[in-house]
Order: sequence, then C-alpha cells, then structure tokens
Amino acid sequence: MSQPIQNLHGALLGLLAFACFALHDVVIKYAGAHYSAFQIVFFSVLLGFPIVTVMLLRDRTDGNLVPRHPWWMLARTISASATGVMAFYAFGVLPLAQTYAILFTMPLLITLMAVPVLGERVGVRRGLAVLIGLIGVLIVLRPGQVTLGLGHAGAMLAAVGAALSSVITRKIGHAERSVVLLLYPMVGSFLLMACAMPFVYVPVALIDLGAFAVIAVLAFSASLLIILAYRRAEAVIVAPMQYSQILWATGYGYFLFDETIDLGTAVGAGVIIASGLYILFREGRDAVSDIRPVQGARLRPDMGTTLRQPLPSLPSPDGGYVAPHRPCK
Repeated sequence: MSQPIQNLHGALLGLLAFACFALHDVVIKYAGAHYSAFQIVFFSVLLGFPIVTVMLLRDRTDGNLVPRHPWWMLARTISASATGVMAFYAFGVLPLAQTYAILFTMPLLITLMAVPVLGERVGVRRGLAVLIGLIGVLIVLRPGQVTLGLGHAGAMLAAVGAALSSVITRKIGHAERSVVLLLYPMVGSFLLMACAMPFVYVPVALIDLGAFAVIAVLAFSASLLIILAYRRAEAVIVAPMQYSQILWATGYGYFLFDETIDLGTAVGAGVIIASGLYILFREGRDAVSDIRPVQGARLRPDMGTTLRQPLPSLPSPDGGYVAPHRPCK
C-alpha cells in the first residue's frame, strides 16, 4: 500500500479515535452532574482494569514490574492522577468546547517542559508559537471580563499535568516496559481515589454504573484506534486529528447540553490550534530536532485512568507491536 493511502487511512482512524474520546468526555460530563470527579475516576479505573489486563496479557516482553526510573515514574503517576481529577472536574462544570480549548495548550506546554526535562532547544519560531498560543488562552479566559472559576483552574492544571506526564513518558519510555508505564498511573489513581471515597461517595444507580463502564470502554477503544493510526501513518498526519474534538464538542454541547460557543472561545481556540499545528509541523521537519517532544507525546491527556497514548512495544490489536519512541538525548 502506498504511503499516501496509508496516511489517509491513519488520518481517518485518528479522526475516529478522537470522536470516541469526545463521546467519552460527553459521558464524563453527564456523570459529573451527579458524582464527584474523584468517584468518576475511581470507577473508570476500576472498570478499565479488566480491559487493559486482557491486552497486557499479550505482552510477552521479559521483565518485571520494577521501574528503572522510580522517581520519574512517581512524578508521572502523581501528575497523571491529578490530571484525571482536574480534567474530569472541568468537563463536568465547563462547556465542552471551552474545556477543550484550554486542554489544547498541551503541545505548547510540552514544548516548554521539553527544555529542562529533555534538553530540547526551543528556537525563536517555536518560542513565538508558544507565546501566541498562550495569548490564545488569555482570549479564551478573558480575565477581568469573564468570571473565572474552579473549572477553568482545573482545565489549566489538567493541561499542565498532562504535559508533564507526556514529557516524562517521552524521557523514560525507551527504558521502561509498557506494562510499567501503563499500570503505575492506573494503580496510583485507583489508590488515591479510593482514599477520597469515604468523603465523596454517592450511591451509584445501575444506569450510572453502566455509564462508568462506557467511559472505560470508549477510552480503551479510542486508544486502540490511535495505535492503529500511528502504525499506518506518519505522526505529523495523525497528531493534528486531535483538534477535531473541538467540532465534536461544539455539536455535542449544543444538542445535548444546550451549550453555545462564544466568539472569545472560538477565536482563542483558533489561535491555540494554529500555534499547536505550527509546532507539530515544524517538528515534522527532519532538520529541526531529533527529540520532537510533542509528536512523541501523542497529544491526548494521560489521565491515569486507562491507556491514552501508544507506549513503547505495546501489543496492538492485530498482534504486532507499536514501534518504540526514538530514544531521547
């Protein structure tokens, strides 16, 4: 199959994956009207364990569950767990499109964090792209004109935590087993949320338990589609598909939650997306960087609930393996 055809297939699979993630976030928003973010994360992790276990049983890589970089793994576990709570809370209280606009700052934050963590050099052009993207955030938030609440803070903290988790994955991914990278944040999230349960638990209706199961299934299904997309197409083709979520969010928000996207959010999201796309395509040029932190991060928030990005040597649905990330310098 020719590369253009493969790229087209990869792009379509990416679009489908992010459509699943958008629907996943819609169910989170529904659940957020009745349950705390801690409880939603707890049940989504709990119900996600059997699904992920089946997939990891196919990983025949020799090794154990002891991390080779324990402190980096601890930092990744904490950041992923915090990201889950913050993002789930933001989806519950903010309009979907506005939450996505803030979360779309991930590529910008990854670019900044890659400097101290990965030793990456950010040139003038990428630096300006980050600055313009942050201006887009100010356009979305409009401090002084719009009353900012905990939801806005949660979305921003989720973007920061997700970026840190992704950069750490990029740094240690070539040395750690996939099962270690995947299970530690999940187990960490489960234990932390379990500690919060006595204070926030609300009895769960049967239909809502089904909703929690749907969250786990949609996240896992979307992750498999992303794996297939990156096996078919180049990263610079698949990664921009994440921005299709703003279209899904606008539609879902309008028809299901009576939400409308205001001009400030639309303009700010456009600025953030444009700057993120510039960084993506610039990293796609071979002469620019050997590290490419944004492309390596796969650009879907790692929330510690289930698989959110292809990990090194992770078994794919067809029995093959995802190619490992390029080792970082």
